[in-house]
Amino acid sequence: MSEFDVAVIGAGPAGLSAALGLVRSRRTVLLIDSNRPRNAATLRSHGFLTRDGVPPLELRKLGREEFEGYPGASFHAGLVQSVRALQGGGFELAARGIRGAANLEVTVGNIVVATGLVETMPSVPSLRAWYGTDLHSCVECDGYEKRDEALALIGESADLAERALLISQWSNDLIVFTNGADAVSAAEQEALGARGIAVERRPIADVVGEQGRMTGVLLADGETVPREAGFVRPAWTPAIGYLDGLGIALDAEGLIAVDACGRTSVPGVYAAGDSTAPGPEQLIIAAGHGAQVAAALNRDLLGPLLPV
Repeated sequence: MSEFDVAVIGAGPAGLSAALGLVRSRRTVLLIDSNRPRNAATLRSHGFLTRDGVPPLELRKLGREEFEGYPGASFHAGLVQSVRALQGGGFELAARGIRGAANLEVTVGNIVVATGLVETMPSVPSLRAWYGTDLHSCVECDGYEKRDEALALIGESADLAERALLISQWSNDLIVFTNGADAVSAAEQEALGARGIAVERRPIADVVGEQGRMTGVLLADGETVPREAGFVRPAWTPAIGYLDGLGIALDAEGLIAVDACGRTSVPGVYAAGDSTAPGPEQLIIAAGHGAQVAAALNRDLLGPLLPV
């Protein structure tokens, strides 16, 4: 017998939404989280209906309070270290407690993975200093706040031109910085140029600013290109090292492969949110995915209506 019907790992919008849907379905739910989201540097989150502009940590706090208001809800402050499949079904989960919480070892019937992504930034020394204020990674989340500014797009990935096209919706003063990488083809550069978007291929020395505001991109040859703000394209990988022993299948993007309802290749393991599919990384989309996974998992737990 498992101690909980479901463990939800990660209390961002996807995990909170899944946990809320499951506990409202009268399932016993253990929610585990370290409260270290990758959007913690962002002062305001946007695009979440009725919560536009709320600080990300405040949104998480509100969601957790709602979840914990139900009888079947349990929360543990911790970092999941390992998940082991048990013979006959279910999983043994081990977590290291944080902020005074004890270490945890528990058996659960099912798991929802909602730990999101790990970001690896381009190798620019002071980039992190501007991240969350003048530089952002989610265009849909923060594009409106950077409207009509002189913007930079810094990245080294093959989708840089497509992201530049999207950013041009908010500003007609945009320069793409590839940091010396061959990330924009000649044809893409020509197409961007026809839309008034410049491509700067020289390596970057740093992002510079004065009095707490970004003022430009310093190139390796000493020239500073004036810029007021912008976007960065990190490399994203799912934060799922604790699942290494389960053999969960990944897709071509290196994300968790799931079906339309969030089921992974391992029975009893579901996934929701940014770790599962490329696309707009908006909080409201992650929350919707979490709700969808909760509904599917709850139905799966009921088993077939008729004998098989």
